[in-house]
Amino acid sequence: MYAFKINGGKVLHGTTEIKAAKNAALPLLICALLTKETLTIHNVSQLSDIKVLIDLLRGIGSDIQIDGDTIHLTTPQITSVEAPYELLSKMRAGFWVIGPLLGRMHKAHVSLPGGCAIGARKLDIYFSALEAMGAQIDIDGGYVSASGQLHGAEIFPHRITVGGTITTLMAAVLTKGTTIIHNAAMEPEVVDVQKMLVQMGAKIQGIGTNTLTIEGVDELHGTQWYPVPDRIETATFATAAAVTHGNIFLKGARLDLMGNTAGILQHSGVIFTQKEDGLQIDATNATLIGQTIQTAEYPGLATDDQPCLTTMSCLAQGESLITDTIHDNRFMHVPELQRMGAHIDVINNQSVLVHGVDHLTGAIVTASDLRGGAALTVAALAAHGETTIQRVYHIDRGYYKLEEKLTALGADIQRIWQEYP
Repeated sequence: MYAFKINGGKVLHGTTEIKAAKNAALPLLICALLTKETLTIHNVSQLSDIKVLIDLLRGIGSDIQIDGDTIHLTTPQITSVEAPYELLSKMRAGFWVIGPLLGRMHKAHVSLPGGCAIGARKLDIYFSALEAMGAQIDIDGGYVSASGQLHGAEIFPHRITVGGTITTLMAAVLTKGTTIIHNAAMEPEVVDVQKMLVQMGAKIQGIGTNTLTIEGVDELHGTQWYPVPDRIETATFATAAAVTHGNIFLKGARLDLMGNTAGILQHSGVIFTQKEDGLQIDATNATLIGQTIQTAEYPGLATDDQPCLTTMSCLAQGESLITDTIHDNRFMHVPELQRMGAHIDVINNQSVLVHGVDHLTGAIVTASDLRGGAALTVAALAAHGETTIQRVYHIDRGYYKLEEKLTALGADIQRIWQEYP
């Protein structure tokens, strides 16, 4: 398996590029199942999650051509309504195909998903929404079998969920009647999907709000789309700049998508300057300060930003109380940070108290999930000495050639092959 070997202490400077958000690109690609015409998505990095999804869509019937960072998808007919375990065990978003399969084919046979082990992410909202629209749901042998002619319905999810909103939305656009989704997720990536579907001919009102009204149409047509840039990758590089007191330019990045994460960094003296072609991040004179940090559904602080902010808090003056309200097991990176000299008290499975230390020290650590692996990378960039991060395949799910981007910014990082259990 591959690992990262990082010699810390290098100040980051220079330019790198932020491409399409992974969390937007995945559902946008799945929308290809909703039309017989060609859907073209631009500026998409070949992340491992993207590659898995492409394999899944090809198995369902999509003809897919890849030209650099542009992906052309044409699905004249659905040849299979199955999403197999061997693919969905690798990434959670593949489960979302259940929505367009039901909307277009009125049946689906989809494996229960895998992805990062960051606590229970229940599918009850998905099922209750689809059942309200007329689907019959059966679960057996690790697979979800869904069937039925869908109809419009009023959906009242008991909690906000990105996947639930996207799945219901994709099921509703080809369903006769009116579907109203209350308590809808409002993340920029979800809004991006709504906007593209409208460009494809869908009728959606309330775009960008927590109440969506969808009038079903008979068919959608193809289009071209440039997804929003990846705000989570932007935040990762911003925290890397903060802990190394760097000054970097992120081509294509947008400050307006960062939300509360930008405010937390600004409180520690990080200066953001939005330019026409990207975002300048200057942490040259930053003084990291302990803060109270709590994740929440958008427009609150993104749970995916929390691990890197926890790393930054390890090097801040004073204490930081960090709570993740979204997932109940989002601190698996904490024991690894402790191996590097971080002083962190675990309060419960959703909160930690971080006592800032003068420095972290290189160690052998293991990435347990995507964003936790990114947090360890940020820690290693600031640490004294050499750090080896094992199981970087987790990181590859959401960051394309991260070591090359960091090298371009002056980091001392290598991808190495290492045999370990």
